[in-house]
This record gives sequence, structure tokens and C-alpha cells, in this order.
Amino acid sequence: MSAPQTAGTRVPALPSPPDDAPGRRPRGRRARPGGGTEPRPRRRTRRSRWFTPWLYLLAPLTLLVVFTYLPVADMISYSFTDWDGISPTRNFVGLDNYTDLFTRPQLFQVFWVSLFYLAGSVVQIAAALYFATILSFNTRLRNLFKGILFFPYLINGVAIGFVFLYFFQPGGTLDSILKAFGVGPHLWLGDPHLVNTSLAGVSVWRFMGLNMVLFLGAIQSIPPQLYEAAALDGASRWQQFRYVIAPSIRPIISLSVILAISGSLSVFEIPFIMTGGSNNSETFVIQTIKLAFNFNKTGLASAAAVVLLAIVLLVTWLQRLLFPDERVEQS
Repeated sequence: MSAPQTAGTRVPALPSPPDDAPGRRPRGRRARPGGGTEPRPRRRTRRSRWFTPWLYLLAPLTLLVVFTYLPVADMISYSFTDWDGISPTRNFVGLDNYTDLFTRPQLFQVFWVSLFYLAGSVVQIAAALYFATILSFNTRLRNLFKGILFFPYLINGVAIGFVFLYFFQPGGTLDSILKAFGVGPHLWLGDPHLVNTSLAGVSVWRFMGLNMVLFLGAIQSIPPQLYEAAALDGASRWQQFRYVIAPSIRPIISLSVILAISGSLSVFEIPFIMTGGSNNSETFVIQTIKLAFNFNKTGLASAAAVVLLAIVLLVTWLQRLLFPDERVEQS
């Protein structure tokens, strides 16, 4: 029998078993419910959770603010002044620029011109949807036709304007083709009744390929099981388009409609190069450019740009309100 311990006597510490001893749990590990051990998860600080994504967004947000929101803010401030674009001083005039703008009959005339481009956008979307549907099936030389239809969008707008100047000139390419069918020559860019239709046709030719690529990408993302189920039910090509393709690509169609409406209101490049806005072909943007650089009325031109921005936002909001996007479930 051992002697009893006295006060002040230190009991020697027993040596700890090694980490690989039976029944010993390694340090930094926790027991699993079914036995064994697993590493302890590292604790992440709350700061690393919210701060890391903003580091990746810092560059694009900086570019967005510097090149979009700041210029828009400056444009709105200019619209309340009489600045001529050159003088370092500008006087505050309040709503005089907006009053002058809405009392001009030319303002409503240019919106009538936009209707031609809006009608052309309808034709453009319909043609793009048709070609995208045809080329999504097993069609011979479909890759070649994809490149041919998309190629006009890759050409510079200035080059397209000069090419179609020769195409529409009297006795040019179009008149030579129509002469073979017994149709006489016309002043396609000189007749006020034909000029906007001709220019809208050029826009359709140029931008139809872009919409086709958007529709084609959306159609190719549809699961093939839907086509197989439709084929087993005996659905024709038209029924496949109506009940499978069209509902599946509805968000892309809605996006194309918004882009078409905003684009028809802000047409600039093709009519400015081909006619300069003459013969009743002046658009809203061409009128704004002339106010700013030809008549040195930068304040009034800024007010016109603000009105155009408000109209585009209003039309987009109405379109989203009347035709809300529905979540499309593809299975």
C-alpha cells in the first residue's frame, strides 16, 4: 500500500499518448458521427465574405460610373442652361429649353420618321426568327448561310452607307435590277416618299443577322428531349415552333423588341451618312446633333437628349409592364 500524499507534494504528470495511439483523436480534427475523424473547417471572417466580390466589381463599376452616369448627370445639368458648348460660362435658364423643345413642330415630325424604322424592326425580327428557326434544324450548308446572314453586321456602318449610296443612286444597282422587270428608275434617296423606306431597308439588312444569332443561340439551348417528345406526338415543324421554340425563347424575343423600339427612336448612323437628314429623313438624334454643333445650342440639345432618354425608359417600362417576363421551365 502506498503512503498518503502530503501537502505540497507534486504528482508527476503522466506522458500523453501519441497521436497515432489507439483511441487517440488527432489534434485539429473532430469525430465523425459514424466514426473516424475529419478536418475542422477554417473560420472565415465576416469581412472576407462581403468585401471579396466588390473587389472584382470595382473595375467595371468604375468604368460604368465614369463613362455612363457622370456624363448623363452632366447632360442633365447642361439642359437647364443656355450653354453654347464653347463659352466657359453658362447661365441657368430653368425649364426654358424644354418649353422651347416641345413647342417646335419639328420635334413631332422626326418621331413620324421613327415609325418607318419601327416598322422595319418588325420585319427584321420576323425575318431573323424565321432564318434562326430554319437553320436550327438539319439544313444543308447551314453554317455557310449563318455566316452570310451575320456578315452585314460585321461591316462598318460608314462603309455600308457609302455602298448603299451607289446602290440607290439613279441608274445604279437597284435601278438596273428593276429595269429587267420593266420598272422605271426612281429617286430612292431624293423622293421624300421613298427615302425613309429605303433607309429603313438598309437598317433591316444590316441588323437582321444580330437578331438571328441571338435567336439561334436561344433555340440551341432548348433541351432535345422536347423535340423528341414533339416528334413522337406527330408535331409538324410549325407546331414545334409554336409550342416548343416560341415559348422557350420568349425572354430573348422580349429583349429584341426593347432593342428595336429604342433603336428606332435613336437612329443616326445610316441616315446621317446617306442623306444628312435631308428630304424629310431627319431623325431625332440628327436633329440633336445639328442643334449642338451647327447652331451652338448645347443646352437645348442636352434637353432633347434628356427627352429621348426619358421616352426610351418610358417605352421600356410600359413594355415590361404590359408583357412581363415569365420564367420558362425547360425540362
